[in-house]
Amino acid sequence: MRIEEDRSIGRGASPTELQWQSIVGNDATCDGTFYYAVRTTAIFCRPSCGSRPPLRENTSVFASADAARKAGYRPCKRCKPTGERLPDEEWVASVTAYIHSRYMEPLPLNKLAEAGHGSPFHLHRTFKRVTGATPAAYVQQVRIKQAQELLRSSDEAVATIGQRVGLPNAPYFITLFKKETGHTPAQYRMLHDKGENSYES
Repeated sequence: MRIEEDRSIGRGASPTELQWQSIVGNDATCDGTFYYAVRTTAIFCRPSCGSRPPLRENTSVFASADAARKAGYRPCKRCKPTGERLPDEEWVASVTAYIHSRYMEPLPLNKLAEAGHGSPFHLHRTFKRVTGATPAAYVQQVRIKQAQELLRSSDEAVATIGQRVGLPNAPYFITLFKKETGHTPAQYRMLHDKGENSYES
């Protein structure tokens, strides 16, 4: 089963129906004939990988593991498509990249573990060891940083900003923001506005 790659955009081909059925069915007989990569997680796998199948539109196929790596994908920690163990730092980096691209969505530990093709327990332990924060705490830090940016750059209501960064419960958003920054969102915006005005005058 030869796979033609579209090198102009740095991605593999879209999976054929037969390849897609092999991925969904975890067909070990197809291992080595192609590898599939998931754009949203930047991870590539063997067809037999036991992780939850990705969305088809986010999936590309490559003729070799080397081709997938050259396109910027990391090997899956679960199925080890290169036969090597992915370093913990690289694995955590793939999960943090996923968080930065999806922070506005609900991101419970099991969803992050699925995205990283690992177990929730192992992800929690390894993530904290590598970053110094739990996955949940890291997600909230990313959300608060995004909220700070929106408070500085827009006139949107505080509740709207909370929704945009994945914290739709306004009282909880305000409480968490104050815990992380020492100010409520409204106070933070006011301080920033005063700073800008004094700089302009």
